[in-house]
Amino acid sequence: MKKNPVKVIGIGGSLGSSYSTGLAALKCALEGAEKEGAEVKCIDIAQLDFPMYAEMEQNPQHIVDFAEEIYQADALILSSPLYHGSVSGLMKNVLDWLEVLHGKNPPYLAYKPVGLICVAGGAQALQGINAMEQIVRALRGWTIPFVVPVLRSWQIFKPDNSVTDTKVLQQLYSLGKEVKIAAERFSNP
Repeated sequence: MKKNPVKVIGIGGSLGSSYSTGLAALKCALEGAEKEGAEVKCIDIAQLDFPMYAEMEQNPQHIVDFAEEIYQADALILSSPLYHGSVSGLMKNVLDWLEVLHGKNPPYLAYKPVGLICVAGGAQALQGINAMEQIVRALRGWTIPFVVPVLRSWQIFKPDNSVTDTKVLQQLYSLGKEVKIAAERFSNP
């Protein structure tokens, strides 16, 4: 009996620029998961039309659908730019909307492995990783121990989709592979 492939959803991107190095890094990690046989989907959060999170009696249907898609995925990869020592407000808002999943059984991101990427213009990308790890833990997800902080991302990811640092590219592929393997282990203990 053939098993369905692991489904890995990547969430990333940023506003204000025609080119997102965080989205470029995310696509590389998803490519690493796909090379290992995962089914992947990339969600560019700059394209989502989410209002600022607020508790509502009736949540917008497109947000409910988004949350359900995330819930059904076997694993996630998150990629955020570093803004003032943390994740972008856009990423935080998207993750806040996962509150829609609170009534599920299990709730939120329980038993879901999550890979983390943070891109920075300078040398402090690990701060964004740490912030995302706390958010994922609050949502009951399981972060992959291997993370990829990308320093000076503007030098590594070019608008023509080229990657100038093969070591970073290999790290992103490795992250995708580890997320896929963790998802398989979680689904087949």
